[in-house]
Amino acid sequence: MDRLTREDLKFFAADDSRWRISLYMPVHKAGREKEQNPIRLKNLVRRAEEGLEERRMRSPEAEQMLRPARKLVDDPLFWQNQSDGLALFISGDSFRCFRVPIHFQELSVISTRFHFTPLLPLFEDEGRFYILALSQNMIRLLEATKHTVDEVDVESLLPALGEALQFDRFEKQLQFHTGTSTGRSGGRAAMYHGHDPSDEEKGRLLRWFHRIDDDLPGILRGGSPLVLAGVEYLLPLYREANSYPSLVEEGIPGNADGARPEELHSKALAIIEPIMTKSREEAIAKFSGLSGTGKVSADLDQILEGADHGRVEVLFVAEGAWKWGRIAPDGSIIKSEGTEGGAEEDLINLAAVRTLLNGGSAYALQRDRMPCGEEVCALYRY
Repeated sequence: MDRLTREDLKFFAADDSRWRISLYMPVHKAGREKEQNPIRLKNLVRRAEEGLEERRMRSPEAEQMLRPARKLVDDPLFWQNQSDGLALFISGDSFRCFRVPIHFQELSVISTRFHFTPLLPLFEDEGRFYILALSQNMIRLLEATKHTVDEVDVESLLPALGEALQFDRFEKQLQFHTGTSTGRSGGRAAMYHGHDPSDEEKGRLLRWFHRIDDDLPGILRGGSPLVLAGVEYLLPLYREANSYPSLVEEGIPGNADGARPEELHSKALAIIEPIMTKSREEAIAKFSGLSGTGKVSADLDQILEGADHGRVEVLFVAEGAWKWGRIAPDGSIIKSEGTEGGAEEDLINLAAVRTLLNGGSAYALQRDRMPCGEEVCALYRY
């Protein structure tokens, strides 16, 4: 998948008098439907071109604007490496493409701002987690969501333990026994019985784990939870070296060398699901407890203003919800009863981007889970 960070939100927040095109489509990675992927993109690009012409853009200008997207249609290498969904963002001076683990509904949006809300799950607290599989033969890092898992290429960043430490001569003799002293992560440090490694051997392992711990922040994104997998004696030793704040206490014991990504994902998901949903459920409960006070709102005008000033702590958006309108030069909001057209944009989309840019959280919920019963609502910081 292609990585999105909060820094990318500036790209989605930018407004322009020129047209900006957002295209979303599901991607099938197997079977007959896989052959339809290029055709589906071709049809989406054609729909976007028709939309530009309806907005009185000259045909040669529209064709030039969409040329980068059309090149992808006939690029076999591009279609060999896909995730579950494809998102394209096109303007007169930019073209960005993201392959992401979300199975989108087909969507073509033309507005003065790129349409962001289908990507919202990637920015939710429960959108992403990692699995770090440790062994003497290799180190594997997997990036996962609830529904997908992908190997991250870290071969040049995190070399195999066996190559660096040559500790296989004592691996089989070690057995893990839980201790009580604490390491850097606050967990319990490692103790051994059956064979007690020398201080030199244990020190070399810890130094190597410290090096991994130093490198991980440049690879992991956004404080996402990290689950350890590996033989039992390595896990507590790594925890002793760990400083990553989102390391999950429970790990996956056992040799992970031959484990398929899907197998590790299934085991990690059983550990991570309660953690992934905790923040969202706490926010929903907090909203319900503050109902009727000035700390919550379902008024989109107020929410937009609050999000712009960093007042929104949590935004809840109903999946598939739209509110078309535009921001007048004086800052007032002019809503539309129709669909996209003219210089209008989705105001719920704008509220989501503003909330995240100012450090808030945003959740896309099924409509029957919305705590306010409306299409958008917010929990304020103050």
